[in-house]
Parts: sequence; C-alpha cells; structure tokens
Amino acid sequence: MHVVFTGRVIEWRGPAPFYFAAVPEEQAADIREVAAMATYGWGAVPVEARIGEITFTTSLFPRDRGYLLPLRNAVRQPQRLAAGDDVTVSMTVRLQGRSHSSPPTDPCRPA
Repeated sequence: MHVVFTGRVIEWRGPAPFYFAAVPEEQAADIREVAAMATYGWGAVPVEARIGEITFTTSLFPRDRGYLLPLRNAVRQPQRLAAGDDVTVSMTVRLQGRSHSSPPTDPCRPA
C-alpha cells in the first residue's frame, strides 16, 4: 500500500528528544485497514518512506488511533526539519510475508 501525506513534525521529549511526522487521520484510517497484514507486533507497522531525496525504512508507531513516523536525525537534519514544520512524505507499507524488489535502504545515505 502506497500513501502520500503532509504531516506536522512533532517533538517527543523524554530522556532524549525524538521527532515524528504525524500521519493525518485519512491516511491513518487507510493504514489501519492493512495493519494486521503488516505489523510484526504491538501495532508497529513497517514502512519504506521518502522525504525529499532521502529514502529510509522504519516502523510507524501507533498512537491515539493514528500513527507517528519516526524521523531520525539522519533524515530530519539534511531536510532542515524542526518541530512544527509540515513535511510531505511518500510512504509504502511493507506487508509481511511478501517479497520486496528492493533491499532496505540506509537512512544515512540518499537513495
């Protein structure tokens, strides 16, 4: 399943700050429909995402019936993304048990 969305970058404060892009409700509802075929446990949904020229693999975190896309510094900093910014993401949900034509990508290198 392929999804394109624009979401707000949020900062989650804890022992160390983490950044996420919030998946809008419309796209989150679509993802929920296939989540059971994709999740590998506790609701995390594996995805391959692209922001600008950077493609990376990660897992969506479920939160309040929606999802958060983690944004590592290797992805966020080259794009100069900060909390409160809107970001456009092109993302493919990686369904379990299906072969993938491309290997996982390194989030530290542009694809």
